[in-house]
Amino acid sequence: MKEPCPGVVLSFTGNFKSRISLIPLIQMGYSSLAECVEDLEKHGHLIRIKEEVDPYLEMAAIHLRVYEQHGPAIFFENIKGSKFPAVSNLFGTLERAKFMFRDSLEKVEQLVSLRSDPIKALKNPFKYAGSGLTALSALPLKQSLFKSTFEKTTISQLPQIVNWPMDGGPFITMPQVYTEDADKPGVMNSNLGMYRIQLSGNDYIQDKEIGLHYQIHRGIGVHQSKANKKGLPLKVSIFVGGPPSHPLAAVMPLPEGLSELTFAGALGNRRFRYFYDDEGFCISADADFVITGTVQPHENKPEGPFGDHLGYYSLTHPFPLLKVHNVYHRKDAIWSFTVVGRPPQEDTSFGALIHEITGSALPQEIHGLKEVSAVDAAGVHPLLFAIGSERYTPFLKARKPQEILTIANHILGKNQLSLAKYLFIAAREDDESLSTNDAAAFLQHVLSRIDLSRDIHFYTETTIDTLDYSGEGLNSGSKVVIAAAGEIKRKLTDQLPDMFTLPNGYRNAQFAIPGVVVLQSQPYTNEEDAETHIATLNIHFKPSNFEGIPLIIVSDDAGFTAKTINNLLWVTFTRSNPAADIYGIDSFTRHKHWGCRGPMIIDARKKPHHAPELIKDRQTEINIDRFKL
Repeated sequence: MKEPCPGVVLSFTGNFKSRISLIPLIQMGYSSLAECVEDLEKHGHLIRIKEEVDPYLEMAAIHLRVYEQHGPAIFFENIKGSKFPAVSNLFGTLERAKFMFRDSLEKVEQLVSLRSDPIKALKNPFKYAGSGLTALSALPLKQSLFKSTFEKTTISQLPQIVNWPMDGGPFITMPQVYTEDADKPGVMNSNLGMYRIQLSGNDYIQDKEIGLHYQIHRGIGVHQSKANKKGLPLKVSIFVGGPPSHPLAAVMPLPEGLSELTFAGALGNRRFRYFYDDEGFCISADADFVITGTVQPHENKPEGPFGDHLGYYSLTHPFPLLKVHNVYHRKDAIWSFTVVGRPPQEDTSFGALIHEITGSALPQEIHGLKEVSAVDAAGVHPLLFAIGSERYTPFLKARKPQEILTIANHILGKNQLSLAKYLFIAAREDDESLSTNDAAAFLQHVLSRIDLSRDIHFYTETTIDTLDYSGEGLNSGSKVVIAAAGEIKRKLTDQLPDMFTLPNGYRNAQFAIPGVVVLQSQPYTNEEDAETHIATLNIHFKPSNFEGIPLIIVSDDAGFTAKTINNLLWVTFTRSNPAADIYGIDSFTRHKHWGCRGPMIIDARKKPHHAPELIKDRQTEINIDRFKL
């Protein structure tokens, strides 16, 4: 790839794939982020920006524009206010992510598979013979000789990257946060997780305090609870950069007993090297930057807002405060960052790669589960699609959901899957070719088979994702399981009923997919008015006129919502709380079970308590036109 002219980014509009070399060269794993950057650039996966770029909004805007074109990783050589360069979009495509791990991916998939189902090694010992050796050779390696490779700096000297206009300050968006168990100290009982870090703003004392955003049920939260009980400060080390296997290990939902540091070593073909500094903090020897500090028991400060992965801001709330001890950096340090927002984003590729590595793990843990998918277009956590076995009454022609309801309960009790609000689950016996990866086809499969009077199951007054503001309060809302098993009950249509009219306050009926019609409505004011407003549909519509339309979405903009399947998923499932916002034509409650005889209605209008959505800054978009992206 030719060197770009100074201050100008190479244009890559068109088919970028044709420029990429996918030669599977043998390599022993990257020893540093700089080595990874060099390899990506050599094979056409990276471009450089030489002109000075403002870390306030500009870097993020460039990243988003490049990502939207399925473009390369981006190396920013000259960042206003910082001497350190930065790289983003490393994982921007699944193709590039797999390229970086081209010589280790297969054996790591085997390693994870064995942890989920050890009996495989007994059934096929020759195939899995190397997996034990892989794990052993990936064990963390303590080496003190790296201490001389680090220098010190301050928080304010780091790239102060602000991604969205309403963000509370600059954040670290690609960190690896390391903590140890107070009861069992040492690297083998440590936790390496990716939790966002606010570097300044709000009430933080510059260079002395930063904010950590995590929930108590996460690995770091467990460590903090143990430290709190002992009345001890929690020691935290934050790593930025290093080989790409390190940030990927930090977000992996690994099987119990498989250390993130060991996984990083196996995936990167290089043992995780570490040492302890003079204050007893663990230092990743291959990281580009390391921030060390302590979290005192029960000490919080306001953190946020932050433009988050649901496509909205997470608002300001008290979160743990880290008192900074030291900030280290390598001599050739490169800052690593990403931008999150409405999916798809770079973390979508993260998710796709994780699914490739661990896809077989969860079905091994939940008997009868074929597959489950957190739907990226809906912000991941709000919506799950799943396929399970329905074998309870195979001798009955008119089967109904039974076993898949048990499977649904298992799913909603699993780790981050427990954050979901909506779970659509189907029976594999009805269509062996059904896949959760085709959202439109999966929804139509469920909607054509569902018995709306029987197959909708609510969980009220429960927990949802902290970042989801559709519920009654922080981390508080409801869930619903929508299950379908058996023969097709209705033929879905994309035609409105004869003599179709809408009551006052509604207009612009549009089909998103067959069986799903979107109505544009007046703005939402409050729950009481919403119930009265939706009730007009119940009066106006007759169930018999909607046999082929089992789902109605009420939205602020029917044209936008119905335009694409991704718009439908995002609007519907990020802007509704099941127990509060699901209604039905001719609805009823019997034996505490809610159902409806006509279409189900989801009120997906924006509510006053919702967080604001992410909107790009217009002037920044004009400013980055100079890069000819």
